[in-house]
Amino acid sequence: MKVLPEDPVKRLSVKLAITSFGFLLFALFVMPPLYVAFCEITGLNGKTGDKYEAVDAVVDTSREIKVQFVATNNEGMPWQFGPEVKTLIVHPGEQTRINYLAKNPTGNDMIGQAIPSLIPYKAASYFHKTECFCFNQQALLAGEEAVLPMFFIIDQDLPEHIKSITLSYTIFDVTDRFSREELLSMVDTGQ
Repeated sequence: MKVLPEDPVKRLSVKLAITSFGFLLFALFVMPPLYVAFCEITGLNGKTGDKYEAVDAVVDTSREIKVQFVATNNEGMPWQFGPEVKTLIVHPGEQTRINYLAKNPTGNDMIGQAIPSLIPYKAASYFHKTECFCFNQQALLAGEEAVLPMFFIIDQDLPEHIKSITLSYTIFDVTDRFSREELLSMVDTGQ
């Protein structure tokens, strides 16, 4: 039973096509879960965790941590999006609120999703968000603006050598993933 053609050029072409298809399948279906698992195990990529349940803690007023806030738009996202303030000084254990401002300047109703990243990467497991607009998609009607709050606590166990943290959000247009009815439902519920 011949599987590959006799002609060496055709045989090479078939092998290259099969290899390319295999790489594509690997990139689409195997790499994303491996990447997420790798980031969770190593703490790399500065991925922040999900919602953190705050507990009563002692605020460490002897330490000050500079937290910088950055916002970027993914290519094709026309919203105006950014933090109300660029820098805060906080104490470990203290719950802090920061507002991000979003405006949809277009004539179209849209849905955005903000994805966080934190630097230095080793600080990610000590940066806890108790409430965050990034936990849900944000629907804004044409021309609408919103104040998007985020509450966080920096753990008292943050290593002493870390004096500064940068939290960055990239906002993506995810409108095409939702129906018009879902968008209007998000607007009605305040998401």
